[in-house]
Amino acid sequence: MACSGEGFARARAFARDTLRGWSLDHRRDDAVLVITELISNAVAHAVPSAPAGPPEVRLGLSLDPGHLTLTVSDPGDDAPVFHPCDDTPLREHGRGLYIVDALAEEWGWTPRPPAGKTVWAKLSIRPLT
Repeated sequence: MACSGEGFARARAFARDTLRGWSLDHRRDDAVLVITELISNAVAHAVPSAPAGPPEVRLGLSLDPGHLTLTVSDPGDDAPVFHPCDDTPLREHGRGLYIVDALAEEWGWTPRPPAGKTVWAKLSIRPLT
């Protein structure tokens, strides 16, 4: 995916189209928000520290009987840093993983040897009540 506004738009469109095809429109808004936050973190934190060459950020979606798993792989080796929200209501940055944590049943990350990592989030596919 290109690390640009166009790349973000393509990632969101891909997610919306895939979820529509899987009859998961009821999870579309949450999934697109989680994807946007994970990609934003990759572009802001992992891409600038990537080795020479074009940085690569990859989006993945997978479905099992109970969950939708969203993945974003990037060239960075550092673990994502989760900062629980504080009392600063107008803070502009640092809320991405807080949003992911609020929407996902679980999330985490795994290293991608020889370099990079994949950050993942699992969302329930049960209809919202």
